[in-house]
Amino acid sequence: MKRIYPEDNWPASWKYSYPYDLEEIYGEYTYLGYAYHYENRRNHTVNMLRKVLNPGASILDIAAAQGNFSLALAELGYDVTWNDFRADLVDYVRAKHESGNVVFAPGNAFELEFPNRFDAVLIAEVIEHVAHPDQFLKNTARLVKPGGYILMTTPNGKYFKNKLPRFSDCPDSSVFEDIQFQANSDGHIFLLHEDEVRSFADNTGLLIEDLILSNNSLTSGHVKLGRLLKILPKDLVFQLEVFSQRFPKVFASRLLTQMIVLFRVPIQA
Repeated sequence: MKRIYPEDNWPASWKYSYPYDLEEIYGEYTYLGYAYHYENRRNHTVNMLRKVLNPGASILDIAAAQGNFSLALAELGYDVTWNDFRADLVDYVRAKHESGNVVFAPGNAFELEFPNRFDAVLIAEVIEHVAHPDQFLKNTARLVKPGGYILMTTPNGKYFKNKLPRFSDCPDSSVFEDIQFQANSDGHIFLLHEDEVRSFADNTGLLIEDLILSNNSLTSGHVKLGRLLKILPKDLVFQLEVFSQRFPKVFASRLLTQMIVLFRVPIQA
């Protein structure tokens, strides 16, 4: 992935995206909790995809923003289609593109149409930004080949610091349509719980191949633990992260901030 540097004439969306790249791919950390959380989530996501798909498989990356997952997967040999609502980010992603096959398909994720289905669709930190997450998952499933995969990452709604509502507790989610698709954590509408995700899968006819919880409060720098990240070796932080993922589910569901789910579309779909 090419390193780029900010310029005064950049569009506002590029200037907004660049600080995230400093944390996510350029290693210029201002908040270690964000950087460690992102790195751990990225590693889980990429490794999960590599277990089920060989290079050359087609992957659609929905709401891919500055394209770091798209570009990383392309560099690993996957045929990637980048999507985001903000079409002006296309040239920003192109500027960082160094190797691999990336096609650009900007547009509303609910309205995407393609001549062929994909081997996998990645929805990373997207579903919590939409007013109808159940419909969003159904819509995503129609873009996947029978036997293909949807890989979803989203904050764990059962995490003890979460103050947002459950989707299933909202009688009419259409009231949130005017505020959906907003970026960053300020745009979170609901945070999903595992039982809701399993219900979505059942209602959509999807199979859950894998579901993991990750990123404890230390890794994420929560509850003032970000101060410890400045003095603890990174290797130790990630060793503690691995240990925390072995907690019994009753504790892990409250102590881990991230949910990563691999769905499979049945062959008969």
